[in-house]
Amino acid sequence: MGSQVSKQIERRKTIHTEKKAMVELRQSAGEDFPGSDYRPQDRKNWMANLGSERTRVNQIVWPGTHDSATDDIGIPFITRPFAQCQSLSIYDQLVLGTRLFDIRIQENRLVCHGILSTYSVDVVFADVKKFLAETQSEIIILEIRTEFGHNDPPDFDKYAVEQLGDHLIHNDDRVFEKTIKELLPRKVICIWKPRKSPAPKRGDPLWSGGYLKDNWINTDLPWKKFESNLQFLAAQAPVSNRKYFYRVENTVTPTADNPVVCVKPVTRRIHKFARLFINQSFAKGVADKLQVLSTDFIDADFVDACVGLTSARIEGMA
Repeated sequence: MGSQVSKQIERRKTIHTEKKAMVELRQSAGEDFPGSDYRPQDRKNWMANLGSERTRVNQIVWPGTHDSATDDIGIPFITRPFAQCQSLSIYDQLVLGTRLFDIRIQENRLVCHGILSTYSVDVVFADVKKFLAETQSEIIILEIRTEFGHNDPPDFDKYAVEQLGDHLIHNDDRVFEKTIKELLPRKVICIWKPRKSPAPKRGDPLWSGGYLKDNWINTDLPWKKFESNLQFLAAQAPVSNRKYFYRVENTVTPTADNPVVCVKPVTRRIHKFARLFINQSFAKGVADKLQVLSTDFIDADFVDACVGLTSARIEGMA
């Protein structure tokens, strides 16, 4: 018992030290980067406002969300705090400016996070289609995966194609070099990651999991996650030379060896440092590799940071 208490005391000290290191880095380095002062007038249509005819897919810094469809998961105040990673619906996230979504499903097509489930994936599809009907030039990346420990929904690939139909941008490596205007009227890159079912093939309406890569670091330590994210990003090719999306998760998550197991207080340890991460990407010479930046509980400032850097790239400033 005594050793366990001592371990937790040391753990809290480590977390405090890492949070302090993050604050000190922000104080010394600042949060400026090319486009950091940009604020989109209309986040719902930020791609259109940047210019669909001059915005290439590989120039975009995609604002993404982690466990995107968990706004209504679990029982409020009981199980929800342990699984909820977003407070906004998919539609409201889209209006805010989010353009990449991480959707986890189980065999019956319910969205889930671990053992907890929420509404049907049909709710996600409905929100996406509603948003697309209201906008002209917004491109969405929709990652749908079978959650760990669950079975694939039967024939889900066919079902997704039926639901998204003519919105789907088919699997083609040339997409990365195209402008948004060249892709229209198709607006959705749907990446399907089954656990056992056959993966999509080149030319299919859906994209395989290899087109969205990341390096998940399972930790609740903010400095460790921040530094690891920079190191893994440095190992990627520049966005202009690769044919896949690479995601950096600006998140930390509860771990089994820490008594704090609710998502929000843990992820807050790193949430406010997204702009610092972009700043340090430039400081380390790896900003040309940054493509998808994802977070829990997305907010307007996070979106603005991604859109600002996208704007700077289009204008030749980054």
